[in-house]
Amino acid sequence: MDFDFSPKVKELQGRVTRFMEQNVYPVEHRHHEEVEANRARGNPWVALKLIDELKEKARAEGLWNLWRPVSHGGTLTNLEYAPLCEIMGAIHWAPEIFNCSAPDTGNMETILRYGSPAHVEQWAKPLLEGKIRSCFAMTEPEVAGSDPTLIQTRAVLDGDSWVVNGHKWFISGASGAQFAILIARTEDNPEIPQAANSAFLVDLPSPGWTVVRDVVTMAGHHNHAEIRIENLRVPRANLIGEPGQGHLLGQARLGPARLAHCMRWIGQAEVALDMMVDRSLNRFAHGSLLAEKQGIQWMIADSAMELYQCKLMVLHAAYRIDRKEDFRSEVSMAKHFVANALNRIIDRAIQVHGALGYSTDTPLAMMAQQARWARFADGADEVHQWRIAQRTIDAYKKHKSTKTATGNLPL
Repeated sequence: MDFDFSPKVKELQGRVTRFMEQNVYPVEHRHHEEVEANRARGNPWVALKLIDELKEKARAEGLWNLWRPVSHGGTLTNLEYAPLCEIMGAIHWAPEIFNCSAPDTGNMETILRYGSPAHVEQWAKPLLEGKIRSCFAMTEPEVAGSDPTLIQTRAVLDGDSWVVNGHKWFISGASGAQFAILIARTEDNPEIPQAANSAFLVDLPSPGWTVVRDVVTMAGHHNHAEIRIENLRVPRANLIGEPGQGHLLGQARLGPARLAHCMRWIGQAEVALDMMVDRSLNRFAHGSLLAEKQGIQWMIADSAMELYQCKLMVLHAAYRIDRKEDFRSEVSMAKHFVANALNRIIDRAIQVHGALGYSTDTPLAMMAQQARWARFADGADEVHQWRIAQRTIDAYKKHKSTKTATGNLPL
């Protein structure tokens, strides 16, 4: 097992790190100020001038669409992208600068994989160029978001159009998006529940698509829109794939997307651990530095071990995706573990900082608010545990061993 990266990837790591140090970290305050100014003007989701400026710099330096795998016209594998995504993820808004942010990356990959040449030309290319933003509309308030077979939004074929009616919410990035990938039920009596839904490309704005509100979360306003869909007409040609393939398409999209979230969360966890250690080395109390106190050392040790586990799990899951092996369990395990480790590491960093960590004078408070979302985004903890358990039991039934369910590693 070789855990070293190629010279090409190492060179990119250095370039992305320098870009962040020179162009992104120094202007974090400006990002916050622009967001607040736009909100005060009543237009919180307009494109930020800062982001547009940094996009041009990143594109000029060849740090653009780094997410794009070799299988879809890129130059990096999922494994090679992991360290770059981690560096970008250290600041939650930074991936957009490199055209590597969710939900756009997943939508681009979906269209490139399942879309027609016309779909690629109309929707994927502008996204690849960073000219537009998009959203993915699946979750509904009336049914459990972790079970897409329960989706109630309906699409009925009427001549050359599909007529869609339904209700969506927590549609991230919907305000300001130029199109959506919309999941709706089209099949009444499918052979299996997973064959009931279809996927559509919807130009925005469109008559019948109404943004009701931004659902305010514990982290504030973050463009998680509630959408009412009333007699929305979608051209027949805007169906992606075949009728009934919406669930398949969504799950294929979510596998690599979940792992990309984990890569970015590792970047956040590393920031928190660095801050924890730095604070412990510079804070003196009760006769010694915090770093010399066993209780603090335990928190640092637990965080270091968990971050190590996160990195290994993500690297192995990416390796399996690149080899076109079944990666479902590995991605589920990584998604569950990294999301929980992120919350624990940030929480410990706040504890070591004391009241300062609870304030907004450091990024830790906001990081904690964002991190809580990780445990149900792209599948709640409990759903991933359930699936992991199912696959582990199935592996034992089939092989009289759970080895294939624990990474199928050579030990």
